[in-house]
Amino acid sequence: MVRYLVHRVPSAVAVLVLASLLIFFVLRLVPGDPATTLAGPDASPESIAAVRHSLGLDRSIPAQYIAWIGGVLTFDLGRSYVLGGQIADLVGDALLNTVVLTAAALVLALVVSLVLSVAVVVWPTRWLTGLVGAFNTLAVALPTFVTGVLLVLLFAVLLPLLPAGGVPPDGFWARPDISVQYLALPTVCLGLPVAAALTRFLTEALRTEMRQPYILTARALGVSRWNLVTRSALRNALPTMLTILGLQTGQLLGGAVLVEAIFAWPGIGQLIEQGISRRDYPVVQVLLLIAVSVFVIVQLATDVAHAYLDPRIRIGGQS
Repeated sequence: MVRYLVHRVPSAVAVLVLASLLIFFVLRLVPGDPATTLAGPDASPESIAAVRHSLGLDRSIPAQYIAWIGGVLTFDLGRSYVLGGQIADLVGDALLNTVVLTAAALVLALVVSLVLSVAVVVWPTRWLTGLVGAFNTLAVALPTFVTGVLLVLLFAVLLPLLPAGGVPPDGFWARPDISVQYLALPTVCLGLPVAAALTRFLTEALRTEMRQPYILTARALGVSRWNLVTRSALRNALPTMLTILGLQTGQLLGGAVLVEAIFAWPGIGQLIEQGISRRDYPVVQVLLLIAVSVFVIVQLATDVAHAYLDPRIRIGGQS
């Protein structure tokens, strides 16, 4: 397992290096000048030049990249141009909110997919199969912004049962019952498409396992379908589930941007939108690099877990 991990790490590092280069240089192509924005519309050329010098924007692009990546490696993320304050503080607060939201959505997606997949394989009736199929189709077909608006209209306007947006005023841990209410709508909005995707793939993986010879032999010996699915087929379907889960985690991060905008959730997505609209390069650079890093780390962890569950992957990766 260690050899497999060592074999996979260099490619992950190479992806992060290429991503940092792409993020840095592409952002420089965005129209607008942060120095002009900070100096004001009536600022003189001398004032704009002074602001550019204080921000280090008068140096060459390669020199700016080296200074930026050096600060990232030493955990010195610098200061925000426009939003104000240390980037580490801005990112820390936003990252906590996004992690809580995505973790809740991931838990919801896993629970829903496990329950529906096992149910439709253990009891393959026509009405249950049709119901699960309809859920998968609607959850994937409806855009996130449509689902979010419908949830707000139904549960916050017509039936004022849950908050329409925002985060708990006293933090997530002060009143867990209040936190659950604030998390409910954005979690459902973010987690439903992922739950549908996981349900579809896990159901097919379980059905494939149920056609294997060892399952047919066990059924002939009188082993119940419930025991076969939950104790044998589900375990063998986990490698496929993990691969899809890694891909869906990236979708969660991307979907969080839109969900946070709908529900006024002050997370990474909202911070990225503010940084882009105000041309705050340092904030956007760090946030995009964090998003790529999380995705790469999740994919690496997924590959390692898959190799642990399936030795064929591990052996093939070491050859």
